[in-house]
Amino acid sequence: MTVSSGGRSPAPVPVLDIGGTHVTAALVDPVTGLSLPSTRIRRPLDSQAQADGLLDAIGAAALALPTGHGPCWGVAIPGPFDYATGVGRFAGVGKFESLSGVDVGAGLRGRLAGRSERLCFLNDADAFAMGEFGSGAAAGHDRVVCLTLGTGVGSSFLAAGRPVHTGDLVPPSGHVHRLTVRGRPLEDTVSRRGIRARYARLLPSAGDRRPPDVHEIAVRAVKGDAAAAEVFRYAFDALGRALAPWIDRFGATAVVVGGSMAQSWDLVRPALTTGLVAAGGPAVPVLPARQPEEAALIGAARWAQGVPDAL
Repeated sequence: MTVSSGGRSPAPVPVLDIGGTHVTAALVDPVTGLSLPSTRIRRPLDSQAQADGLLDAIGAAALALPTGHGPCWGVAIPGPFDYATGVGRFAGVGKFESLSGVDVGAGLRGRLAGRSERLCFLNDADAFAMGEFGSGAAAGHDRVVCLTLGTGVGSSFLAAGRPVHTGDLVPPSGHVHRLTVRGRPLEDTVSRRGIRARYARLLPSAGDRRPPDVHEIAVRAVKGDAAAAEVFRYAFDALGRALAPWIDRFGATAVVVGGSMAQSWDLVRPALTTGLVAAGGPAVPVLPARQPEEAALIGAARWAQGVPDAL
């Protein structure tokens, strides 16, 4: 693959999607806005590794991409992170803690060996939302709330396709994981650990055995396990109740949901919708992501193409 010139199409945009268990690198076609399937590289990532090991692994995935791409990279990474400076702020969150205080931008640029002029960092939930706005279920909605349900609750409030992080219309920093419900932090209820813990409490006969993971709990719910079904109902009803006033205040016309837990859509959507209605939220559609695997890559490319002051 070579950089386009003259009358050819513009060069593809290189992107990275960094998660707690994996890193994905890809090239995104700036004309179609979609990633080029033959270029997608997904590799495991140990969020507990030392800083150099993490940066080496991320850099290796990036360097495995074909050459000839554009010089500005879009990089989706979870918070807490200083997206303007490229410095990690992960102390006390249980993942990527070795990157706390580390200039991730400088570390990656050094490893990219001249293949990068700029790195444009953004929150992974914002990247997902921008991808769904560009090529997915959020398209056509001027104001939309997007959620990623995995280890915890990722969220993004989009206005005209751009994340909103400040002001009275959105939660603190524009992310719902900072909210409380029933007097406790939202992620005590709506998270991998919260769902597993509640299931264990509903099955006291399980003794000291570790509760199954969320996917298995979902399978049990579908097969008629009343406790498993109640765990999902409780968690996503709580999420709906926490979201309702913010959807109303922000003026969102849809809620788009992705992430690993969204694969259990028949359990998530009814409870989430019920919670929204019970808390007096507006009657907006709750939609599954159309690009669940690719949205963050698409969004990272859109960010790289539209941010003038990247690193």
